[in-house]
Amino acid sequence: MTATQFTNQLAIITGASSGIGAATARELARHGSRVVLIARRKERLQELSAEIQAAGGNAQVIAADLSQAAERKAVVSQVLTGGSTPDILVNNAGLGWYGYYADMPWETALEMLQVNVEAVVHLTRLFIPAMHQRDRGHIINIGSISGSLPNQGIAMYGASKAFLDAFTTSLYRELVGTNIHVSVVRAGPVKSEFYHRARTRPGGLPVPAERFAVSAEHVARSIHKLVVRPRKVIYVPAVLSLAPWLEILFGKIIDRLGPLLLQRAK
Repeated sequence: MTATQFTNQLAIITGASSGIGAATARELARHGSRVVLIARRKERLQELSAEIQAAGGNAQVIAADLSQAAERKAVVSQVLTGGSTPDILVNNAGLGWYGYYADMPWETALEMLQVNVEAVVHLTRLFIPAMHQRDRGHIINIGSISGSLPNQGIAMYGASKAFLDAFTTSLYRELVGTNIHVSVVRAGPVKSEFYHRARTRPGGLPVPAERFAVSAEHVARSIHKLVVRPRKVIYVPAVLSLAPWLEILFGKIIDRLGPLLLQRAK
């Protein structure tokens, strides 16, 4: 997709009330995309929509709890009404938690599965038939380096991102030969309220990786480049493309250090 073709594309962005989602909405709108902002917090979405429109962009708000299947269906129905089909689906909504899995409340674990995994596959399944009908579209799943580098304190989160890696790769291979692209963004730590919310959930601990975080705007710029030049996988920052080798080469050392790092986080 060239920069010119990108103009006026319809982009659906989940988890758009803050962090990567909000930054991506601003970035895509700045380049001419019509963005649909989806998250639970309607006031936040309305503020972002007003900001985007004041800058000359086009934004629509849909408040929804993506942990609920009925609300996901309602979102898709609202978007598709009138013949609108998304050119870009950014599956960004997600939640985190850091601490011993044995201390993780089941309610938190279940919500993580519903948002980080179930919402992604469900929204993709609901939107992809319309993309097939037009033979055009781009599904972008916001993954994490933790999907290929599982570590202490993120048993559920890392597993959910590993699922996205496998789901993206399989779907990418199914769609070879079509004009529908599927990508996963393997991001490292990102500065956002994600970490605050993770450590304030019941039983959660501070996340050591927060100190190494890059800005959400950095990720958003990478997502825009990915839309212009589709690829199966990108790492943000790019140096993290070396991270999978850490597990292969130093996995046994990490096995021993992991518990020490988790204890230090208390």
